[in-house]
Amino acid sequence: MTEIKRDLYLQKLIDRKENGEIKVITGIRRCGKSYLLFNLYYNYLLQNGVDKDCIICIALDSPEWEDMLNIQMLNEYIKSKIVPEKINYVFLDEVQFVDGFAKLLNGLNRYSNLDIYVTGSNSKFLSTDILTEFRGRGDEVRVYPLNYAEFVSAFEGSKEEAWKNYYTYGGLPQILARKKDELKAKYLRDLFSKVYLADIVERNSLRGDVVMDTLVNILASSVGSLTNPSKLANTFASKDIKVSDKTIGAYIDYLQDAFLVNKAERYDIKGRKYIASPFKYYFTDVGLRNARLNFRQQEENHIMENIIYNELLVRDFNVDVGVVEYRTKNAEGKQEKVNLEVDFVCNKGSQRFYIQSAFSIPDREKMKQEQNSLVRINDSFKKIIVVKDDIKPWYNEEGILVMGLQQFLLQPESMLYNSITRKGKQCTFSVIGCVLKR
Repeated sequence: MTEIKRDLYLQKLIDRKENGEIKVITGIRRCGKSYLLFNLYYNYLLQNGVDKDCIICIALDSPEWEDMLNIQMLNEYIKSKIVPEKINYVFLDEVQFVDGFAKLLNGLNRYSNLDIYVTGSNSKFLSTDILTEFRGRGDEVRVYPLNYAEFVSAFEGSKEEAWKNYYTYGGLPQILARKKDELKAKYLRDLFSKVYLADIVERNSLRGDVVMDTLVNILASSVGSLTNPSKLANTFASKDIKVSDKTIGAYIDYLQDAFLVNKAERYDIKGRKYIASPFKYYFTDVGLRNARLNFRQQEENHIMENIIYNELLVRDFNVDVGVVEYRTKNAEGKQEKVNLEVDFVCNKGSQRFYIQSAFSIPDREKMKQEQNSLVRINDSFKKIIVVKDDIKPWYNEEGILVMGLQQFLLQPESMLYNSITRKGKQCTFSVIGCVLKR
């Protein structure tokens, strides 16, 4: 299998090198955290003059390191490997298996010549917990499954085949090592039931009931749809399963803690406030979502929306679902409030983008429909419609940037295209020193 470059995450580790904080690499199991740390970053250190003896590597989920699950033994072992008068790099994989790991790491972090990196895959490694556990000395690097650009870089085949494989089987790295479709499908099904769900059940001491299985199936079937625990409880009731919305809320939290799903909150754009409920849920990996449904619901438009959402997270945006409220007259001439949706409101620092995912725009009527919410936003932030078709970017009459999915996913800088001139349908775009003419 071609080596998968994960330059984005490698650079994040390089930027945090020797910063005095504990680098905590989080993410769903099997997304490539260990490979990033023990291969890519390890080789980077060697190539930049670090002595091999100064890198202490311990995989705590491996049987050969079982003795190190004892905090005292692990502490003594690490201290015995420290090379004096040099910077030593400590790599601990799946450190949550060690009881009292936070105390251990806080103690080791007092050594001025130790630079500490750890990986973790469960709820003990949520951002809020890291800040608490490590007394403000934790620096999180969240790793996701391969995004489309990473997947394409290692895929052997055409761009069209790459997309079909990606939206069907997702971006877990081991998918690329399996050539036959049935082997990819089996890998994902087994991983979901025997690893992810089994971890959740064990970690949260759940009974072997149908609630979690049913919940996962419902969320997978309605990806990107508005819902909340109360609505889900009604869905359970229709299946003759009695469960409280409180229990459903807790189970959703378990899925989020395991990095299986992410929640997108609703944001009132004009009112500049969050709406308490309902929410949207997206799967961290679309292949796992599809496998859960036995690949029966392959709605490319919904999967495309999930992929765009994940891509925005990879690019470090905070992503919400936008709501635009306006007043209009109904058929009876009475005033009524109408809420329109913006698929994604993306914020990072001073940047903001409004993005619509549109599978196709075959005519003016469809364009009018897709841009209806965007044209009612009265600010200067960029508005983008992403379509499935492989097209060159262009600005429509409303000043909205329309671009193809492939370009959006493969060229992150494409979001920054600016319109310089507009003469009829002839537009010129620029970004970071390059010019693209249409």
